[in-house]
Formats: sequence, structure tokens, C-alpha cells
Amino acid sequence: MEKLEVKNLSKSFGHAEVLHNISFDVHDGEFLSILGPSGCGKTTILRILIGLESADAGMILKDGVDITNLPSAKRKMGIVFQNYALFENMSVLKNVQYALLKSSSTKDTFNKEKAAEAAREMLELVDLSEHINKKPRQLSGGQQQRVAIARTLALNPDVILFDEPMSALDVDTRLSLRGELKELQKRFGTTMIYITHDQEEAFAMSDRIMVMDSGVIQQLDTPANIVDHPANDYVKRFVIQNINIKINSLIQFARTEENA
Repeated sequence: MEKLEVKNLSKSFGHAEVLHNISFDVHDGEFLSILGPSGCGKTTILRILIGLESADAGMILKDGVDITNLPSAKRKMGIVFQNYALFENMSVLKNVQYALLKSSSTKDTFNKEKAAEAAREMLELVDLSEHINKKPRQLSGGQQQRVAIARTLALNPDVILFDEPMSALDVDTRLSLRGELKELQKRFGTTMIYITHDQEEAFAMSDRIMVMDSGVIQQLDTPANIVDHPANDYVKRFVIQNINIKINSLIQFARTEENA
């Protein structure tokens, strides 16, 4: 059974149609990237999936159950935002502990002591044990993002949604965090949906990629099949050519560094 089935989803804001009758499935335990330029509708999909936005038409099934009109708190999904959304007045440990004590899915399971223990264990998994008493402002951007990921994983959601979580980070941090995120996904077996405009990022991390443009799915396939069999000229231009440009730029940069 598919983890998520999205059927005939449409959404407009005023007279602007953002999503046009799109349908797709997400496999259980899959890392799916939704790739496209700004304004293509990818973030709107994420907000509708988690219940922060309502669709004008269409249906969302999770494990075969209709969740289209279910409140966000009852969908058993987590979200990691680009801006981390951490509590600046709380320590790293308390950011994760607080989520466990307040989330509707975990608050009946954890008391203060158990929540603190679970938070420590999760922060250890993302290599932040030595930073648990620091405030977010004392951490690097990559470390703050790892706190946000640990906080979401601690809630044990069925699906985790990522809204361009690495776009504000430097290149070295992004490369490191990519590997860590994939390792965590394998360890927990969590279904992940990752929003990005970065072709290289999508190809490095994904089991499948959904290429979007103007509220329409242009292609949904494995990275290898998209490279070997692009569905149309848009996919060729936006995905394949951009990846080649980035690879050539990296090669040129490396050669410049060698000759410096």
C-alpha cells in the first residue's frame, strides 16, 4: 500500500491557479523530492499535505484513509522549515523536550523526565550531545537545522515534509547535512518529501523526483530515468542542462584551486 495517494488536487489563490488537477503517489519509506522553480506550486503541495492549507478540489489518502479534511495535528506528519522555527529562549534540549510534551501525538506518553531522556537520545543521533545546553543563537546554521530535524524525528511521524531546509546554508554544510539526512531516513525508515529548487540536491538524495512547473507535474520518476528519458523539453532544460552546468562549474573551480 502507498503511504500517500494524492488525487486530482487543485488550488487557486484569487484568479491565479497554483495547482492544476495533479495526482501522484508516495511510497512507504521513500525519499521523494518535489523539484521546481519558485512559484511552481511545490510549497503549496506541502502545505496542503500537512493541513496548513485547504485544496479547492481533490483528495489525499494516507495509508488508504482519507485525510483531506483532517486537522493538521491528527495527520501524524512532521515538517522542517527553512528558517528552523526554533524557540530562541530555550536550550537545544528543551526545544526537543517541549515538542514531546506539547504535541498531541506524544503529550500523553511523556512526562518531563521521559521527554528529556528521549530528547537527549535524539540529539545524540544527530551529533549534538555537546550542545544540548546552548541556545539556538549559539549554534551554526547547520547545527540549528539538525535541532529542527531531531525535534521532528522525536515525534515519530509517519511522514516528514521539508520546505527547502538547506537553502540558507553554505555549500559545505549542505553537503554534510545531505548525507546525515539520508542516513537518518534509512535508520528510521521514515517517508520523506523534500521541497527544493536545486537540481543537484534532488538528484543526490532522492529515490524519485517529481519535476514541477506552473502547477503541473512534468515528470515523476527515478533520477536515472529522468536523465536517460526526460519527459519533455522543460525537463531537459530545467533539470539536465542545469545539472551539467553545475558539474562543469565545480570541475572548473577545482582546477582553479589546484593551480592557485
